[in-house]
Parts: sequence; structure tokens; C-alpha cells
Amino acid sequence: MTNASRRRLRLWPDSITGWFVLVLAAVLVVSHVAMMALYAVNRAEALEEAGLRQAADRLAAAADTMAAAPPEARREVARAMGGRGFRLLLSPQPIVQPRVLGPIERIMTALLAERLPAGSVTAVGKLEPSQLPAGGPPGGGPGMGGMHARMNAGLPHLAAGVQLGDGSWLTAVVALDRPDRLWQPGFLLWLTGLTLVVAAIAYAGVRLAVRPLHTLEEAATRLGLDPRAEPLPEAGPREVRRAAAAFNDMQRRLTRYVEDRTRMLAAISHDLRTPITRLRLRAELMDDEAERDRMLADLHDMETMIAATLAFARQDAQAQAEPVTAVDLAALLRDAAEGRPTVTVTAPAALLLQARPTGLKRVVANLLDNAVMYGGSAAVTLTRDADADAAVVTVDDHGPGIPPAEREKVFAPFYRIEASRSRETGGTGLGLAVARTIVHAHGGTITLGDAPGGGLRVTVTLPL
Repeated sequence: MTNASRRRLRLWPDSITGWFVLVLAAVLVVSHVAMMALYAVNRAEALEEAGLRQAADRLAAAADTMAAAPPEARREVARAMGGRGFRLLLSPQPIVQPRVLGPIERIMTALLAERLPAGSVTAVGKLEPSQLPAGGPPGGGPGMGGMHARMNAGLPHLAAGVQLGDGSWLTAVVALDRPDRLWQPGFLLWLTGLTLVVAAIAYAGVRLAVRPLHTLEEAATRLGLDPRAEPLPEAGPREVRRAAAAFNDMQRRLTRYVEDRTRMLAAISHDLRTPITRLRLRAELMDDEAERDRMLADLHDMETMIAATLAFARQDAQAQAEPVTAVDLAALLRDAAEGRPTVTVTAPAALLLQARPTGLKRVVANLLDNAVMYGGSAAVTLTRDADADAAVVTVDDHGPGIPPAEREKVFAPFYRIEASRSRETGGTGLGLAVARTIVHAHGGTITLGDAPGGGLRVTVTLPL
């Protein structure tokens, strides 16, 4: 595995459960952030408008009070009606100059129009700190320094003026407070906790939902090892029941196909023995001795192939019926090497796996026989692949090897590279076909390659 693939595995889950949980958590976070952002914008606008309404109410009330108060008392009234963030200024001219109105100014103008008598002259606009008289104008009241500080701090500020009956101007300077930010550590902690809780619930729910997929995976693995394995229970949601029913139907068809093929092969091989026997009797009566010998040799090869086919059919049926047990593969290899002086075995003291012992013995015997027949000797090595949790058996010989183009073909039944099919140059061509059938039935693989010192290397991988 490359470093890039390892990084991908760390960043992204490799299971359906992990993907579902990741997607749900991402959707939850994005939706919450989007909703809270929208809420924060609407909340700020609502609070801002509420502040403007309050300021408009206070300015309208102050204008009514000023209109009723004598001119000499207006400064004290303006001082008394001011407060934190709201100051009243009396001036002969409007402090705010006419300009293009922004959204806040338009809202304030409309609010004043609702609260003041028809025809009242107003002026609304933003006010910079430099436009406030130093120390505050007469009637400005205390706290103008605080107003300067708030405006210099960048807080929203607005000046709204109304012309009184004597032509003077009453101006309210409003410093609008910004609402508290929603993105506080407490809110982020709450959002994180909520995401974790939902992710945990989603993990449990999705894991329960995908459990039938794990059951289907296990059933497919069992089917690869044993076509007669127990069928899947057809329970659960409708889609799961349909998938289980389709899988069971496929398993039944495969089982029938394998059994029919084996029976047909055995029947054909058995029925061919009678005509071959008759041909042999007729060949014995031939006068041409050379032709008779050639015909008898061909009939002998046919009988050998038929006998091998019948043995394969019988052993295949026996192997399918053989129960799976714990097998010490290291001991099995050493036992197979006994009686073969040109075979060496390098293996650990013991290596157990679940397998059908008779089938494995046949695989090992076929591979060793081929190695000795074509290469004169065999070097067998047994190792354990910890990453794949599998046993790896390699059989090296010093024969001519097999060309890469022929390595897949030799697994076909009765296929031989040497075309004469002479008993002196080889067997029936069933050895590797049988070996691969048995290895695949154990969930393993068998491959051909080049031995390091020249010759053929056969590699068998069996899951532990």
C-alpha cells in the first residue's frame, strides 16, 4: 500500500457505515451553520430596527415636549430626556445635511413620518464624530464624551433631526448597539456536541441497516468455499428479502450445475469404457502389427484419461462432502515430501488453517509430482502473510518452465503444452485443473511464475 493510499484511508472511511455517518455529520453541520447564519442576520436586522423604533419614539416624544416647553427651559428638558446612547441637541441649523439615504436612514425617516405631525420637516443621516461640537452644544447634556468614544469605536450611529415651530432644530444622536455575536465558544461547543450525538445515533442506525450486507458478504464467501452452504435467511426489509431470495436461487442453480456437470462427466467417462474395450478386442485381431500397436497405444491413452476423469469426479464429490477441519499445513507438506528424495521443504514448526485435508493433500501431491516430473526436483516453502492473514506455499523446480502465454491455458482440463499426449512425456493434463479447483474451493488462489534460479514457480495462497 502506498503512502497516498494510506493517507486516503485515514481521511476517508472505507465502509458504507463510515460514509453514511460522515455524510450525515457533514449535512448536519452545514445545515446548522447555514440556519444559524441566517438567524444571526435576521436577528441583527430585527434588533437594529427595534433600536430605531425606540429612538424614533423618544425623538417624537421629545419634539412634543419641546413644543410645549418655554424656550428658556428647552435646554434642561433636552438634558433630562437624554440617556445612554441617546442624546438630544438643540441648534439653530440642522446638524445633518441632506444626502442620499441608506437603508437605515430610510427606515428612520419612515418611522418619524409615522410619529410626527404631517408636514414636519426632518433630516436623517449618519453622523461622524467630527460633526459633534466639542464638549457638546448648549442643551447637549452630559455624556457627549462617551458618545464620541462609542462612535470612534465603530458602533453604528445615526442623527435624526426635526424642526421645531420656532425654526430651531432638535437632533437626536443615537448610537445603536451591535447585538452579541452568536458565534461564541459556547455555541460552537453546543454545535460540536450535537454533531457528535447525532453521528453516534446515525452510526448505530446505519450499522443496523447495513448488517444484511455483511450477512450477504459472509454468505457469498461461504458459497465460494462450499456450494452446499446453508441458504440465507429471507428476513428483514423488502429489498433485503429480495436480495436474499435472489442469492439463494443463484446458490441452488450453481449447486445443480456443479452436480449435473460432475454426474455427466462421470456418466460419459463410464459409458466410454465399453466401446473402448470392444475396440481393444478388435485391435488385437488386426494382422498389421505396427498399426495394431499404434491403435492399442491410443486406446491405452484414452483409458488412462477416462480413468483419471472418473477418479476426478469421484474425488470431487468426496471433497465437496468432506468437512472442514483444522489442518497443520506445515506437517502436511513434510508428510507429502516423504518418499520423494528430491523434494525439500522449508516451513515453520506448525501453521494451522481451516481446510479439507484430503483436497489439500491432492493439491500438494499434484504440484510435487509435476515439479519432479518436469524439473527433477522441487523446493517447497511455506510462509505466513500477516497482512492478508493467509498461508503462502511456493513450489520451485528447475525444469523448462511454462511460457507466459501458456500459463493460464495449462489450468484447463486435459490441456498439455506437449501435444503428443504420450505417457512418457506427461500425464493426462488434469493435475493443475484439479489443483486450481480445490484451491478455489478453499477461497485461495494459485498462480504460475518464474522461479528465481530458472524453472517454474507455483504459488498457492490459502486464507487461514
